Amino acid sequence: MRNFAATLLMDVCMDSISLLHQAFPEMSREAVHQLNLLARVKSYPEGVVLCAEGAYENTFYLIMDGEVEILKQFDAAGGERFIRHLNTGEFFGEMSIIVDGPRTATVRTTQPTTVLEIDRDSIMRMLRTSPEMALSMVRTTIDRLRMNDRLQIEEMHRAYEALQRLDRAKLDFIQVAAHELRTPITIIRGYRDVLSSHPVVKKDTDLLRIINGMGEGTERMFEIVNSMLDVSKIDNQTLQVAFVPVLPRMVFSETLHTFEKACAQRSITIRQHHQKSPTVPFIHGDPVLLNKVFYQLLSNAIKYSPDGSVIDVITREAMDAELGHCFEIIVADHGIGIAAEQMPFIFEKFYQGGNVSLHSSSKTAFRGGGPGLGLAISKGIIEAHGGKIEADSPGRDEKLCPGTTFRVLLPVGKPEESLKSPNGG
Repeated sequence: MRNFAATLLMDVCMDSISLLHQAFPEMSREAVHQLNLLARVKSYPEGVVLCAEGAYENTFYLIMDGEVEILKQFDAAGGERFIRHLNTGEFFGEMSIIVDGPRTATVRTTQPTTVLEIDRDSIMRMLRTSPEMALSMVRTTIDRLRMNDRLQIEEMHRAYEALQRLDRAKLDFIQVAAHELRTPITIIRGYRDVLSSHPVVKKDTDLLRIINGMGEGTERMFEIVNSMLDVSKIDNQTLQVAFVPVLPRMVFSETLHTFEKACAQRSITIRQHHQKSPTVPFIHGDPVLLNKVFYQLLSNAIKYSPDGSVIDVITREAMDAELGHCFEIIVADHGIGIAAEQMPFIFEKFYQGGNVSLHSSSKTAFRGGGPGLGLAISKGIIEAHGGKIEADSPGRDEKLCPGTTFRVLLPVGKPEESLKSPNGG
C-alpha cells in the first residue's frame, strides 16, 4: 500500500513538472523543480469559484486537468458575462498577484478540475530569480488583454448595430403612427368646428363647454403628432428649412402672445429685456420652425415654474468664438431647475426629468407632462440653422426653485454663409 501511494505521488510530481515546463518553456530545469516544490495539488468539483471578481486573493493557479470559465460582472445586480474557457496547461490569477490588487474577473470550474496552487510570496520570489518565468507571464497576460479588447470591441460593435436597428424601427413606428393618427384627428377637428357653429350648441352653454373641451384635447393631440413628425424628420435629416430674412425678436413676440392666457391663469409674469440698437439684425432662417423653438422654450419655462413666478426673456446681439456675430435669445425661469445628472440628457428625444407618473396632461400646468420631444426638436431646428442651444441650472429643488436658463445663438449673416439644412433646402 505504501509503495502504491509513493508511486502515485511520484506520478503526480512528474505530471506537475511536465505541466510547469509546458507553461513556462523558457525556464531552466532547476527553476521548474524549485517552483514545483512550492506548489500544492488540489482538486475541485464542478461549479466552484476559485477566484471572485473584486476580491483580494493571493493564489496563482495552473490547471493540471479539467476546465474553468472566466466571467466578468456587467451590472450591479450581479449579472455575469462569459469571457473564455481555460484548459489544461493554462494558468490564471497572476495579474492580481503582480499588481497586488483585486481579482479582475471571476473564475469558476465547469467540470471536476485539478490545479497546481502557488501562493503569492512564492510566485514573487520565483519572479525575482527567474526572468524567464516573468517574461512568459507578461507575454500571456498581454495576449489575454489583446483578446479581451478584441472581444469587447466586437461586442460593442454588435450592441451598436442592434441599437441602430432599434432606433430605426422606433423612428419608423413614430412616423407611421403620427401619419395614421393625423387623419382621425383632422376628422374630429372638422366635426368639432361644425358642432361649435351649430345654433343649438351656441345656445347651450353646457354643450359649448363640452365642444370646447374636445377642441382643446384634439389640438393637444395634433400638436403631439406634429412633434412626432418633426423629430422623425430631424433624425432622418429630412427637415426642410426655408431660409428667408427673419427678425427673431418679432417671431419671439408672436410666440409670447400664445401664452398670455396660461400666464394670467397662473399669475406668471414674462419680463422682456431687449437690447436697444440703432439697427435691428436679421438672421436667415425659417420663421415657422423658429416659432416652434421659442414655443417649446416658453412652454418648458411655464411648466416648471410655480404659480406667481417670473420668467425673463432677453434678446441681444452677441459674439461667439465659433459662430461669430450672433443674435442671442435667453429664456430664464425661476422654476424647479434641472439636476446635474439629468443635464446631459435633456435634449434627447423622449427624455423626461422626474417621475412621469406625477405629470399632468397639460402643457402649461405646473410640471405638466408631454412626450419629451420639445427640447430635442428645438436642438435639431437650431442646429439646422447653424446655431447653438445651451442650458444651465444650479440644480433641481422644488422648494427653493433655483431655476433654469436656456440660451439660443443664431448666426447673423447672408443666407449662403448660414448652415443649410442637411438636404440643402
